[in-house]
Amino acid sequence: MIGKVIRGTNVQRLLYYLFGPGKANEHVDPHLVAGFGDPAELEPERRPDGSADVRRLAGLLNQPLAALRRPGFDKPVWHCSVRAAPGDRELSDEEWAQVASLIMDKTGLAPDGDDAGVRWVAVRHAADHVHLVATLARQDGTRPKVWNDFYRVREACLEAEQRFGLTVTAPADRTAARRPSRAETERSARDGRIEVPRDRLRREVCAAAGGARTEQEFFDRLEHAGVLIRRRYSTINPDQVTGFAVGLPDHAASDGGTIWYGGGKLAADLTLPKLRTRWTETAGKKASPLGAGLPPPTAKAALRALVTKAAQRAPGEAEFFELLRAEDVLVRLRFSEMDPGQVTGYSVALPDQPGPEGKVTWYGGGKLAEGLSLPGLRSRWTTRPRIPSAGRQARSCTAAERDAIFRHATQRASEAAALVRWCAGTDPAQAADAAYAAADVLRVAAQLTGSRVLHQAASAYDRAARAPFGRMPRHTMVGNQLRGAARLLALTGRCTGRDASQLAILAVRLARVVEAVGELRIAQRHAEQTAACRRAAERLHAASSQFAQAAPVRARSDQLGPPALAAKAMPRPQPGLARHDRATGKRAGTTGTSRPRRQRPAR
Repeated sequence: MIGKVIRGTNVQRLLYYLFGPGKANEHVDPHLVAGFGDPAELEPERRPDGSADVRRLAGLLNQPLAALRRPGFDKPVWHCSVRAAPGDRELSDEEWAQVASLIMDKTGLAPDGDDAGVRWVAVRHAADHVHLVATLARQDGTRPKVWNDFYRVREACLEAEQRFGLTVTAPADRTAARRPSRAETERSARDGRIEVPRDRLRREVCAAAGGARTEQEFFDRLEHAGVLIRRRYSTINPDQVTGFAVGLPDHAASDGGTIWYGGGKLAADLTLPKLRTRWTETAGKKASPLGAGLPPPTAKAALRALVTKAAQRAPGEAEFFELLRAEDVLVRLRFSEMDPGQVTGYSVALPDQPGPEGKVTWYGGGKLAEGLSLPGLRSRWTTRPRIPSAGRQARSCTAAERDAIFRHATQRASEAAALVRWCAGTDPAQAADAAYAAADVLRVAAQLTGSRVLHQAASAYDRAARAPFGRMPRHTMVGNQLRGAARLLALTGRCTGRDASQLAILAVRLARVVEAVGELRIAQRHAEQTAACRRAAERLHAASSQFAQAAPVRARSDQLGPPALAAKAMPRPQPGLARHDRATGKRAGTTGTSRPRRQRPAR
């Protein structure tokens, strides 16, 4: 059972629609089933042609508003539509009346036993849903509180599902992304769009956030993807960015202005403050945003991309070194023996990347690429002192370096799967960051390959990765390593057919991470997130099969694994588990039939 709340201004026009023939769905026998008084007395009279005269009912609902007409109260009509699932049995008028009374009680608009609550009615004009209409003015002359009314409606729907034995739906835990409205969907169909703008923008923002190491790179990646950006600045500190909104060049309102979507309107974890936590490493430790322990070819490829991007963006030498340090790259300058104040060269390194002898491995600019030596860069800045277009960066990894990056990401995914699977039976909270960071790897891989199946897997997994109520999990070492792997993959650029074998293996490793997260969500009794993991794992195995068929050299079967692993690894959760948690109000997995603990394997 799902409830949707809308605010409006004209209660009489709304009643005319509810008692009329309807527009999208035909209204059959519209009548009242509940209200602030006896429904039989509130029922509108019928005209000779059979239409309802709602003027008296509208006047009764509007009476308490007379004392509250003042600025700031421009939408006093509260409208809630409540619909049962398609497979549910048909509820009677008496049962729908109980559902309506429960919703009004939970929201606090008309609590049970409070005769001074708001005036409201419940209209039923179809077998599977009712409409609640209320005016936001209590009969004692005060204004009701409607804060978080949507969550209270969701709680009432969950309670009604238990009371009447209906299909169990997910709680309003904000793990699901914001769905496009009906108006957005219909307009996209009229415009011939394959993807609704809200969904496309969420995909682009997620991919940019997963592949970025800094906030500036995040905005650069969005601009490079053709997304319009509008930054919001602080009123106290005009130079401080406090938020952002995104839009598409070809998606405009009727007045010609761009239709903007704030990060929080795309998903609960896409606000700028929460995105910034992705780019924050372990507190108190200066670490590389690409992770520790990178193989030498991987570290060299990452440094080449970072140095090339800084050289493209910087108009001069001083700005070049500042940009490198801003990217957490270690810089060591080489000075002339004849003139100690003259810089003749530079070397760069990544933090936490010790070489064979435990020391930091430095790479001179000329060793990274022919045009990255300091004399070569100075010549470029002299002849072309302009900043190239935003978002352009190096994607010139050698074949060996690309293979090393893919192998590194595959190894990190395998380690994450082992950790999550072990934590599912011991300490589920410890695996929250790894489950969340795996979404970055999946989003970046889908963006680089352009695979429709991978995009579907990433979209399905998003809900399983998020923590309830938009909370950001505390960073862990495994989570940071997965984020670093995602950023390294983003440096490789668009994948080609030569990468198909590595992509097939990576897809299988990511599927195992998703399956492990599915076991974790089963232990936590999160039915909807478990179902999201199942859908994502099935698509990942399908994508792996596609990559393996397109690969010039087939990957070994032991690397790919059995194709039906997703269906075997995650049994379908029982709906009763979700009902049990909501009924007790206790934290999942603490009492009752909790999952037995697993023993840590012997080393």
